[in-house]
Amino acid sequence: MIFTINREKKQKRVKKTKWEDWRWQIKHTIKTLQQFENITGIKFSDEEKQVLENTIKKFPLSITPYYLSLIDLNNFKTDPVYLQSFPSPKEMNVYKHEMPDPLHEDKDSPAPYLTHRYPDRVLLHVSNLCSMYCRHCTRKRKVGDKDSIPVFEELEAAFKYIENNKKIRDVLLSGGDPLMLSDEYLDKILNRISLIPHVEVIRIGTRMPVVLPYRITNSLIKVLKKYQPLYINTHFNHPRELTSSAKKALAMLANSGIVLGNQSVLLSGVNDCPRIIKTLCQKLVQNRVRPYYLYQCDLSEGLTHFRTPINKGIEILESLIGHTSGFARPTYVIDAPGGGGKIPVEPNYVISHGTNKVILRNYEGIITTYKEPDYYEATFCDRDCISCKLQLNLDEANKFSTIGIEKLLSDTDKTISLIPSVNQRLKRRKKIKKNDKR
Repeated sequence: MIFTINREKKQKRVKKTKWEDWRWQIKHTIKTLQQFENITGIKFSDEEKQVLENTIKKFPLSITPYYLSLIDLNNFKTDPVYLQSFPSPKEMNVYKHEMPDPLHEDKDSPAPYLTHRYPDRVLLHVSNLCSMYCRHCTRKRKVGDKDSIPVFEELEAAFKYIENNKKIRDVLLSGGDPLMLSDEYLDKILNRISLIPHVEVIRIGTRMPVVLPYRITNSLIKVLKKYQPLYINTHFNHPRELTSSAKKALAMLANSGIVLGNQSVLLSGVNDCPRIIKTLCQKLVQNRVRPYYLYQCDLSEGLTHFRTPINKGIEILESLIGHTSGFARPTYVIDAPGGGGKIPVEPNYVISHGTNKVILRNYEGIITTYKEPDYYEATFCDRDCISCKLQLNLDEANKFSTIGIEKLLSDTDKTISLIPSVNQRLKRRKKIKKNDKR
């Protein structure tokens, strides 16, 4: 393997056409300590190597050349890219509260490769492969398995389950990373899901724009554009990951009409700082990516060194609410152990409440009173939704056609005269026209 880690000179020994070929990047993924040392010049002691090798045996190493090139070699031990991608001996510290499957995804699996937790949506595992293995991955029990991309026929039971459950309106493709699939295979999966009438939305969770932005190619965009509405959530954790290549990939996706969101994980030593998260969120919205979730780190095995107190997440939210645009701040959530789903955690802005008053504080510390109505009677509901004549008309409204003088006043109606149907002159005109045809 011959390439330089210096991103400004990365074409020095590798042609740009190769460097920006995502398949070349996958082929040259760094998977051993020896490769890492040779490329970066970082040297570990024999004792360190032994501990790291033991870690890699349990939790494999995989870093794309692109992502490796982002590491600040002068300060690598505190570098956020290094900490997310390179193994730590602390991963071998597995505590009793940690679990291989803390979210009980396997227990909530009614069909192979499928997780059904929420009433109207499911998660479809289409690959256990990633271009890079994040050290904080909640699915460390799966990622890196051999032969871990299911063939299309193996997914049929999941497709049938979705077809037979008409409440499912949202399907999320996850993994691993779905964009590790070929364009053709991804197209086949998306097409199969899109043919299910009650599926309204398809989503893809991917970290490719972060760790391998060259995967976002014109041919991939051509496939994705066919399946609107399509939502893609990516996973930027630090502003330094928003490189020019990453921004280009995001622009290609956004320009194709795909709605982009970002799911960050709060990680000790990586981004547990109000200024870092605020800068990240603001840079994301500049690139048309909506900050969606900020996750509390899960209770997966070997992740305790990454976890922060929940108070740190609340502190970060306090630095965002009121201090930046509402759409530029994520929802801070804890994915409940045992499969309870995402639980939002917010600072408390309600100080107290009485019979008809609520006492609130704002982001500046101003305390204010909101006067509630003295009398409120909810619209009577007999729970008969099928024949509801009250508010529950959920169909799209039809535009009312204009009539009478309104037609003449309307800018959208081309009518210039209203003529009575009994007008004798028009009757004569029709008669003349009829005779001319003869």
